[in-house]
Amino acid sequence: MAKKCSVQRDLKRRRLTKSKANKRAALKATIKNRDLPMEERFAAVLQLAELPRNSSKVRTRNRCALSGRPRGHHRKFGISRVALRDLASRGELPGVVKSSW
Repeated sequence: MAKKCSVQRDLKRRRLTKSKANKRAALKATIKNRDLPMEERFAAVLQLAELPRNSSKVRTRNRCALSGRPRGHHRKFGISRVALRDLASRGELPGVVKSSW
């Protein structure tokens, strides 16, 4: 089980990312637009720098929904490899069959 503070910190980052996503996208589009004057683009860079760092998408971490484990995360199920194996062996994941050959 991961530390509760680590899981809560990641949830806080996800909420912040979601709330600031539109503003970040607009500023990045302004920065990339070569038709705008250089001063306006530079002002957009400064505004982007003023936004919280935790509002960036790359600051979030994929964690297991059950245990909060940060590594071995499966995107399809949203859980770690350990939890995936445990649930699959108990037959609680629909469509997942233990392989045998």
